Amino acid sequence: MATGSMLEPPPPGSAAQLASGFGQRVLLTVDTEEEFYWDAPFRRDRYGLSHVAAIPRFQRFCEAIGAHPVYLVDWPIVTDQAAVAIIGDAVARGKADVGLQLHPWVNPPFTEDVNDYNSFAGNLPRELEAAKLMALRDAIAEAFGAPALIYRAGRYGLGPHTADLLKTAGIRIDTSVRSLFDYSAKGGPDYSDHPLAPYWADDERTLLELPVTSVHSGLLRHAGRKVQRWGQRIPRAMGAFSKLGLLERIALTPEGVSVDEALRGVDVALEGGLPVLVLSFHSPTLAAGNTRYTPTEAGVEALYHWFEAIYAALDRRGVRTCTVTEILTASTP
Repeated sequence: MATGSMLEPPPPGSAAQLASGFGQRVLLTVDTEEEFYWDAPFRRDRYGLSHVAAIPRFQRFCEAIGAHPVYLVDWPIVTDQAAVAIIGDAVARGKADVGLQLHPWVNPPFTEDVNDYNSFAGNLPRELEAAKLMALRDAIAEAFGAPALIYRAGRYGLGPHTADLLKTAGIRIDTSVRSLFDYSAKGGPDYSDHPLAPYWADDERTLLELPVTSVHSGLLRHAGRKVQRWGQRIPRAMGAFSKLGLLERIALTPEGVSVDEALRGVDVALEGGLPVLVLSFHSPTLAAGNTRYTPTEAGVEALYHWFEAIYAALDRRGVRTCTVTEILTASTP
């Protein structure tokens, strides 16, 4: 039986029940990628990797606060010797995991036009999406000496064939769904109605979807999806709802989300019984000047403060870190 497209919310009964004793955990995912201008047209060339030199500090920091990062690496990263050596050392010591992140515009084979629509890998023809995915999978296995088991589509760009391709590639977890977000205006997927909690993406229950964590907070959060759909039709309505404490959408990321906002999001996620809080951010943000989130060194230090505050709060709530293997073990049907 063909696996679902992952573009539509899953049917009832797809929720993944994690093993008793797993509790509530946190997983830190890093979109480990090249530096490029986010607001400029996509290009196959003229990208940078200077921020790779900042990854060792981040890894030491993670080990000090008890975080276990999952480096979701793309083609420019896996073909860079320095990046492989740094991340590979952490993986070999059992202090990090590695996974795949597909940026099709910089990932061979190169046969498609480079444009916004094709930057979502799931929009590519099945054969081309498969070829790019398998090339990245094989490069990662060769570079790190072991197969990667977790995947994120760059720009969260799942497509109608992605689930079947991931299963063929031996991927066990997808973490491309960004619940409560809609990228359809740019040609990407709409995840507005997708679940927040892990669920099975296939009937055989071999491909686990682990959504990136976003929640609604505020007085109207229990009707959040409906209010959000209504509010997004009116300019500045969502900003007004947030200021009035009625409804805010909080993504658990240090990129554009304050510590106070994130702590509110953590409270909502934990009180709602979410078994795994999936944090995320982009590796170029680790060095000043690469993204809008850390334009200066002070911004970089603020990013580290964000993680320190969030992990301290999670520790006080008894929320432990987890690894990809632990999630797979706990979710085995």
